Amino acid sequence: MRRVVVLIIILALGLITSVPSYGATLVTLNKEEKVTPPRIDQLNYPILYLQQPCLEGDAIWLVQARLREIGYDIQPDGRYDVATSECVRIFQLAHGMKDNGVVTPEVWKTLMEVEPAYPCMSDSKSQDRLLIVIDVKTRTLVLYQNDKEIRRYPVAVGKSETPTPLGEWNVVHKGVGWGSGFGTRWMGLNVPWGIYGIHGTNKPYSIGTYASHGCIRMFNRDVEKLYPMIPLGTPVKIVENGKMFPDNLKPVALKKGSSGQRVVYVQSRLKELGIELDRADGRYGNMTELAVKYYQVWHNLQSSGEMDEDTYRSMGMISTK
Repeated sequence: MRRVVVLIIILALGLITSVPSYGATLVTLNKEEKVTPPRIDQLNYPILYLQQPCLEGDAIWLVQARLREIGYDIQPDGRYDVATSECVRIFQLAHGMKDNGVVTPEVWKTLMEVEPAYPCMSDSKSQDRLLIVIDVKTRTLVLYQNDKEIRRYPVAVGKSETPTPLGEWNVVHKGVGWGSGFGTRWMGLNVPWGIYGIHGTNKPYSIGTYASHGCIRMFNRDVEKLYPMIPLGTPVKIVENGKMFPDNLKPVALKKGSSGQRVVYVQSRLKELGIELDRADGRYGNMTELAVKYYQVWHNLQSSGEMDEDTYRSMGMISTK
């Protein structure tokens, strides 16, 4: 009888001590199941670095695709893992930067400017004047040759929270076969505040909608037709219902050195008012400052060369009420 009692006590103690261990394992598993890798899809020069779980998304895929394109041994998979961090570190060493494996805005800009290790495709040698016009309102891309429309395609553009940048840009980079959300072709634009481009897609159902993180998506079959026709340097004008500035906006002080979408609005309005400057490229440089001063002098405003509320109002960019 005593042996039976001892046996029962031993079994009971075993059950008691095993329950917490099993429970702890379940909690750990539940925690692991709930952890989802952070996604970085926006291309406004996001900072990328090695962490656990690994960062994932279009931004990582783009970095990997560019590294592969310029000769690094890496296969894009959209995960910022150890191999990706090492490739970035080697790239940083090769370009005189701190080799910490962190993709900063400086690394982004340098990476996008490096020439590929092999030619993407032969650019057109035509001397005809080409212009791409993208209207985010109608979600269309039109190619003009010597002011005559020669191609028209449906596109997807940026969502309201990640809009496609209005302005006057140029094609400054071309790439083939980047895959994932970038489709079969990529044509990068020189927007100063992020990585934006015209590219194919693995989501053809999104064409004709507001769906992207700011880039212009095309059917792969369409971008493959357009790509060989577009040499580097081709101007790209992005408008909304034919305009590059809204009818009414909140005035924000701008001056030389400023950059961004609001600078495009000012530059575009100045051009509409007949004041010539180079392009509405979002960079508040010497020409924009001079153009603002010129406008201010001729409209009896303080000629500071800076955008203040009085200048916005005089230019008809905010309500006069």
